[in-house]
Amino acid sequence: MKRMYTLIAILLVFLGFAYFKENGGLVKQRTPRIGVLTLMHHPALDQIYKGYVDELAQEGYHNGKNIKIEYQNANGDQSNLKTMASKLVDDNSTVIFGITTPAAQAVANSTSRTPIVLGAVTDPRGAGLVKNNHHPGGNITGVSDQAPIKEQLGLIKQFMPHLKTLGVIYTSSDASAVAGYHQIVRECKQQGISLKAYSIANSNDLNQVSEQMLSQVDAVIVPTDNTIAGAMQTLVKNANAAKKPVFPAAGTMVKQGGVATYSVNQYDLGIRGAKMTVAVLKGKKPGNMPIEFVHHGEPVLNLKQAHKLGLKVPHHFEQEAQHEGVIYK
Repeated sequence: MKRMYTLIAILLVFLGFAYFKENGGLVKQRTPRIGVLTLMHHPALDQIYKGYVDELAQEGYHNGKNIKIEYQNANGDQSNLKTMASKLVDDNSTVIFGITTPAAQAVANSTSRTPIVLGAVTDPRGAGLVKNNHHPGGNITGVSDQAPIKEQLGLIKQFMPHLKTLGVIYTSSDASAVAGYHQIVRECKQQGISLKAYSIANSNDLNQVSEQMLSQVDAVIVPTDNTIAGAMQTLVKNANAAKKPVFPAAGTMVKQGGVATYSVNQYDLGIRGAKMTVAVLKGKKPGNMPIEFVHHGEPVLNLKQAHKLGLKVPHHFEQEAQHEGVIYK
């Protein structure tokens, strides 16, 4: 009997050695896969992705070396998001970074297990992505791009002290844009600003609706809105023809022809998202990580556009943009 036990032990050792050799001698740790899903290309969203990749590298995570980034872009077609989100989940992504609310919602609908980091989701709780912004729970955390609307409206009044009617235009199918619109409505009531609202279903509506709006208002504010950001030149063309200023939420939209804003820095959103991703890779649970908000916007001024429209630029704001933000000349 002893001899039989000895033979069995030898056989097990031999089989273990064979398996060890067959598998390269060591169990290799799987390279983390980072899935990224975005709704479309436009300057603001591209800056978020750039900040994300740059910060991952800064933290020691280099694409193609010790991590693998799989980037999916729906090119503005929301019907693509579900398929792309499912692919990132099926490809066993370690973490998925969802840029924009529709992209994040598509990922959240595809998995309740894979950690998700939100990038540029204005109202995560309102979008149904988390139960509570301070205690998200589940598999989701991230960064909000909620604009500092109170600061922006104060800025508009400084540029236009005799403003009678402010127009707001937003995309009715974009949850972030709708959340931003409601925030603008609340703040306008508090600040005593007369507001007229206009909505579009998609970018094809922008030309006609903006022309109508610009004939009825003195200036325009745009919330965080990916559809309008992707077609900003149409809005600027019509605004210039009507000689009316546009005050958008994003600094990149100021560069495209808006006048000024206090903007959430899109590149910084990517950096924050990357830091949260690294924390998840190191074992932190997303549900225990509060959603991050930016409480003070970066001053951004398009001096050339202001002069084109004959606007007097508040001196203190120009100085602030010069020293703490961005001036486009």
